[in-house]
Amino acid sequence: MSTAGAPHDRTAGDLGNIVELGHVNLRVPDQRLATLFYVTGLGLTRDPYMMTGIDNMWVNAGRTQFHLPTGAPQVLRGVIGLVLPDLDAAQARLAAAAPHLAGTHHTAERAGDVLHVTCPWGNRLRCHAPSGDGMALGIAYVAFDVPPASVAAIVDFYVDVIGAQARMDPDGFAHVTAGDGQALIFAPSDRPAPAFDGHHMQVTFADFSGPHRRLAGRGLITREDDTHQYRFADLVDPATGRHLFTVEHEVRSMRHPMFGRNLINRNPSQSNRHYRAGRDAFIPPAPPSA
Repeated sequence: MSTAGAPHDRTAGDLGNIVELGHVNLRVPDQRLATLFYVTGLGLTRDPYMMTGIDNMWVNAGRTQFHLPTGAPQVLRGVIGLVLPDLDAAQARLAAAAPHLAGTHHTAERAGDVLHVTCPWGNRLRCHAPSGDGMALGIAYVAFDVPPASVAAIVDFYVDVIGAQARMDPDGFAHVTAGDGQALIFAPSDRPAPAFDGHHMQVTFADFSGPHRRLAGRGLITREDDTHQYRFADLVDPATGRHLFTVEHEVRSMRHPMFGRNLINRNPSQSNRHYRAGRDAFIPPAPPSA
């Protein structure tokens, strides 16, 4: 077999232990306004099979989701990075929805190739166009604002306790690989952080038991949901035990029944006035040739 040509960088295919950032869960007090923002405005898709009542809504974004149960509003202490296939169309949809969102925290402002959006309850989203070599629709990252003195130890926590790929970026951010084209980012911030309000994100681990054993040894497991799921919230310095940051992680194994579930995504450009047969579903573009 020929081995001619430049050698491949095999490390480029490594993900570390976190193989998926599956969903972000935020309570909302009004399902109607949530539908206007996430579905009508952003152009995402309500899951047609799960949580079809009026007390919870799962919203599909590519292979990721927002979970939006009814309750007192929760605000993530940072920003959610969302890839949308057409920022111009999203901006137009949000402008059309804006009169119905008057009196809320909602804003939408374009800055070059980024659409900065705030949900009706204050959650910030940074919307990007597809890069051409990654996802075409979905949650690409969650970036948390954390005390500057905690950033380096957060990298250590994810490497030593979780077994993830994590590094310090040149700009001083902690970057944790959380799936193919996905990341958890911890940005140093001197702004006082509001109290943690219980929001969570779901991640899937390839090594499910190893982190559980290390977390349990430190007393950090907060819930044993079932055979394929547990939770933890506190990030600590693995060397000293010092508390660094809190955000609930809903951890699933790759044997979880919902891992790899096919999510329905619609084409939000379809309308009854400008309908095109056969184009109801969102079809991502073909990836570039290797």
